[in-house]
Amino acid sequence: MPKAQKASSRKISLKWSDWLMEALRGLKPPESLTVSEWADKHRILDSRTSAIDGPFRTWRTEYLRGVMDAFTDPEVEELWLCKPAQCGGTEAEYNILGYIIDQDPGPTMIVYPDEKFAKRMSKTRIQPMIQACPTLRAKYIESESEDLELHFTDMVLILAWAGSPAAVAGAPCRYVFLDEVGKFPSRAGKEANSIALAYDRTKTFESSRKIIGTSTPVLESDQFYRRRKMADQVLRYYVPCPHCGCEQVMKFSGGVKWPHGCDPSEAYDLSYYECESCSGKINEAHKSVMVRNGRWRAIDRDKGGLAAGLAAAGGSSKPVAPFEFAPGCRRAIWLEMSSLISPFVRIGEMARAFLRCKDYPEELQDFINSALGEPWRNTVVDLPSDVVMNRQTEYPQGVVPPEAMLLTGGVDVQQDCVYWTVRAWGPLLTSWNVAHGQCLSLWDLEPIMNRTWRKPNGEEFLVSLAAIDSGDQTDDVYDFCALNPDWAVPVKGNPATMQTFFKIAIIDKVGSKAQGTRLVHVNGAAYKTMITTRMQRENGRGSWMVHADCDLDYANQVTAEKQEVLEVNGREVKTWKKKSSHAANHYLDAEVYCACAADLMQVRYLDTETPET
Repeated sequence: MPKAQKASSRKISLKWSDWLMEALRGLKPPESLTVSEWADKHRILDSRTSAIDGPFRTWRTEYLRGVMDAFTDPEVEELWLCKPAQCGGTEAEYNILGYIIDQDPGPTMIVYPDEKFAKRMSKTRIQPMIQACPTLRAKYIESESEDLELHFTDMVLILAWAGSPAAVAGAPCRYVFLDEVGKFPSRAGKEANSIALAYDRTKTFESSRKIIGTSTPVLESDQFYRRRKMADQVLRYYVPCPHCGCEQVMKFSGGVKWPHGCDPSEAYDLSYYECESCSGKINEAHKSVMVRNGRWRAIDRDKGGLAAGLAAAGGSSKPVAPFEFAPGCRRAIWLEMSSLISPFVRIGEMARAFLRCKDYPEELQDFINSALGEPWRNTVVDLPSDVVMNRQTEYPQGVVPPEAMLLTGGVDVQQDCVYWTVRAWGPLLTSWNVAHGQCLSLWDLEPIMNRTWRKPNGEEFLVSLAAIDSGDQTDDVYDFCALNPDWAVPVKGNPATMQTFFKIAIIDKVGSKAQGTRLVHVNGAAYKTMITTRMQRENGRGSWMVHADCDLDYANQVTAEKQEVLEVNGREVKTWKKKSSHAANHYLDAEVYCACAADLMQVRYLDTETPET
C-alpha cells in the first residue's frame, strides 16, 4: 500500500477511535457519589463570594454533610433547612445544585423572594460557581443562557421569584429550590402562594421529584415555619461533650454562660458553653472537634427529646452516619440548627451580641432569627393596671431616686388640657416616674418643667429635655417650643413603619417661629413595646418603675392599649390599639414622648457606674 494511502487510513482510524471514545464516555454512568462527596471532589469556592477560597471541604462545616446527603436519600422528597445566617447553608444548597447538573440532571427551578435578588444571585453566585467548576463549565451552554435561564447540555435551570405567578408557573420541573422562604409574600398576586405554585411544577415528576426549601426563620406563624409541623421528621444536630461524651444540641439559652454583671465586651472573652450533663466548660478549642463528630438525629416534637426507636449514643464520639432517622416515613424532613455550631461564629460573639440587643425588641428578634435560627414568638401584650401598681418604689412623688442621673419630660396635648410626666433615668435604661399630672395649657406647663427636683440627699435636678406632642394645636406647640428651645422639643407620632425609634426632621412652615428648628418623628409602637417589656420586670436595674403615690388613673391609662398582630400585604405586623374605644391613653403617649426625649439625651450611653449618694 502506498505511503499516502497508509497515512490517510491512519487518520480515518484515529477519527473513528476518537468518535468511539466520545460515544463511550457519553454512555458511561455517573459516578456513585453522595452530594458531599461530589462537592469535596469538584466544587471550588471563590473568596469573592465565600469566607474560604479554594476546594470545598465538607469537614470544615461537618453539619452540612447530613443536609447535603439527605438529598440523595431515595425516600426523601422534601428537604427543609431552617438555618441561621452565615452558616454555609447557601453553599450546601449550591452543592446540591451542582450535583444535579453533573450527576442527575433534570429541569430545575430556583425561586427567590424577588426578581432583583434572583438576578443578583445568578450573577454573583450561580454563574461564578459554574465557571469555577470544570465539570459544570463543560456542560454549561453560555451562548444560549440568560441571567434567569441557564442552559446545560442535559437540562435547563430557571430562576424565578415569589411575587410573580407568571415567573413561578412555567415548564414542568423535577427539582425546585425555594430560597429564603421566610421572605416570600403569602400570596403570588391573586393566585395561591408561591410554595403551592412551585409544587404544581413538579407534578409530572411525582415519582422522582425533589423540593428543597431553605430560610432563616422570621415568625412562628409564617408560611416557612409552618412546614415544620407538616414534616414527617424533625432533625437537630447533636454533638458529643468532650468531657463526658453526652450527645446534645447546643442551645444558647441555658448553655452559653458568662459571669454575672459583665458587660458585652467582657462577655466576649469570658463566656463559655456548659455541658447539660456534666456541667463541664466547653470553649472554642473543644467546639470544632465536637461539631466534626456530630450528627443529625430525629427528635420527638411532642416531648422535645429523641424519637422513639433511636439507639443511645453510649458516649461514642464517632458517629456512624451523618444523620440518623427515626423509624417510619421520611418523605418530608425538617432540619434546624443555630450559629453555635458554625466555625465562623465564636461563643463569645453570640454572648456579646445578645447582651447588646436584649433590651431592644427589634434587634433581639434579629438575633433570635439570624443567630439562633429560631422564629420570633408572637406574644400579644395585654397588661392589666396591676402591673403598673406593682412597680411602685419607696420614693414619694416628686423625689428623684438616688440612682438617677437625668430627668426628661413627656407631654401629650389635648384640646382641653395637657397631660405631662417627668421620669428619672439611670444606667441600662432604668427609669422611675417622679411625677405626672394635668394642666390647662402649655403655659401652665412651663413652671412644672422648670422647677427643681431633688434626691433624698438634696442633690438638685432640672428636666433636661421635654418632648411635646404637636399633633394637636400644632402652631401653638411650635411657637411654645421655639420660645423654650433650651428644654422643649416638638414631636409627632409617626403611623408609618419606621426602622428606628425616632427620626429628626426640620420644621418648614413659613411664618412659624419654629421655622428651621427640629421636629422629631416618634416610632410610638417601638417605644410602647420597650415600655411594656420593661414594665414586666421586677423592680431593679433595667426596670420601668413609678413613685410610691402612683394613682390608678395613671396606671389604667398607661396600660390602655394592647399589642395585636395583623397581616398587612401578606406579612404579619405588630400594632398597638386601645383595649376599648373609650379608653384614655394620654399618660401612655406622654411616657412614649418622655422615653424619646431620653433617647435624644443619649440615655442609653449613661455610665453603668452608680453615682454616690
